Amino acid sequence: TGISVGGLPDGIVDDGTLATDSVTAAKLKDDAIAVGDLPAGSVLQVVQVTNTNTANGGFLLTTTSASWRAASLSAAITPSSTSSKILVQLNISVHHSDHASYTIYADASNIGGSTYGLSRLTSDGTDWIGQFATILHSPSTTSSITYQLYGRSESSGTFYIGGDSDVVNSITLMEIAG
Repeated sequence: TGISVGGLPDGIVDDGTLATDSVTAAKLKDDAIAVGDLPAGSVLQVVQVTNTNTANGGFLLTTTSASWRAASLSAAITPSSTSSKILVQLNISVHHSDHASYTIYADASNIGGSTYGLSRLTSDGTDWIGQFATILHSPSTTSSITYQLYGRSESSGTFYIGGDSDVVNSITLMEIAG
């Protein structure tokens, strides 16, 4: 006839007495698995900001400066653990009349290379080109961090990031369990 619900005392059935794959994901309680229970490498959260640049003449950044300048594309994330890593993905459109570079800052720190950032554009650009960059950052904090795009011109030429108002530029942040 079977056992009625609540018919066994606590502690009688444990994980060793259950058949393999007998508990499905659908039968788990919503909060049965906490973030801390997930294995290293699991994606814990994703934040994405897209910008189609209707301001500034359609540009995220226009600069002739040899110093790093902030572009108007950023995203913030609050890691759930100090051991988490943040995977930063950048998808932008660029145009330059001479050598130029772009990078990502985490709050006030350049996390790309100090000289050329995440990418150095070395040939004269006559067309808008798409750029995709990714970097894994270990912030070691549970405080909010803002990741922001920066760019600079390495000569007297003008460096543009963003494109026209119909170009979608994005920054995506993924918290990865450490």
